[in-house]
Amino acid sequence: MSIVKIFSDSTSDLPQGWKETYDIGIVPLYVVFEDGTFKDGVEITPEEVYRRVAANGALPKTAAPSPADFIAAFQPVVSAGGDIVYISLSSSLSSTYQNALLAAGEFPEGRVHVVDSQTLCGGIALLVMKAARAAAKGHSAADIAAMIETSRERVKSEFVVDTLDYLYMGGRCSGMQNFIGSLLKIRPVLRLVDGAIVPVARIRGKKEKAVEQMLQHALANAADMDKELLIVAHTLAEEDARYLEKALREQTGVDEIAVIHAGCVIGSHCGPATVGLMYMH
Repeated sequence: MSIVKIFSDSTSDLPQGWKETYDIGIVPLYVVFEDGTFKDGVEITPEEVYRRVAANGALPKTAAPSPADFIAAFQPVVSAGGDIVYISLSSSLSSTYQNALLAAGEFPEGRVHVVDSQTLCGGIALLVMKAARAAAKGHSAADIAAMIETSRERVKSEFVVDTLDYLYMGGRCSGMQNFIGSLLKIRPVLRLVDGAIVPVARIRGKKEKAVEQMLQHALANAADMDKELLIVAHTLAEEDARYLEKALREQTGVDEIAVIHAGCVIGSHCGPATVGLMYMH
């Protein structure tokens, strides 16, 4: 049986230790400013993105890896006799999935399996870790891909943004929504539904109230959570993340709770001080 290597893209925001332990391949997306294009997490950091946005008042664009990028990443593995399962950023949010499919078509049938995660950030990470652990146990690429396609429907992802400015600049909320939201200090709780981002609550006042609302949404599902892994993701919101980690550790019985740092692409759309919860239900 062929060795199976798991791939994802940089929006999975996997900690370096996980990538090294399970030999997970990462294909970076691009962050595009007027003065240059940078590979997410390779040539630019989230802190640099926020510094540039603060200085220029404009968001970068983000771009998917090209089919050629995927071919270059996949070719050494296939040439060495390995099979690949690639788990992508939601196809509703990016052309990353489609470009990976085009690349997969350049290899013999069945060697590269491309799965749409229908989520982002820690939601992808949950699926990647499930796939990586299955690969380590010797499961085939086809079986792993089928398992992830079933598991993705169980991923729950919510997050709280600290400011609507980034969503507004990125065209994800109107100028009036941004103005009223800023004036009334409205903090939206956002959820991934069928691969798209939708608001599930609008909390007026301090961000802590919105974070608490998100926590309560998760705790309401605690009895049915997959106990293997829960992820808290954040963009420069360490205090919020550690509060959530502590509360969830005390009240869910989940085996592992990981706090991860969201990268440049996620940060470009949500902004600094965003915090989110991702688990399987």
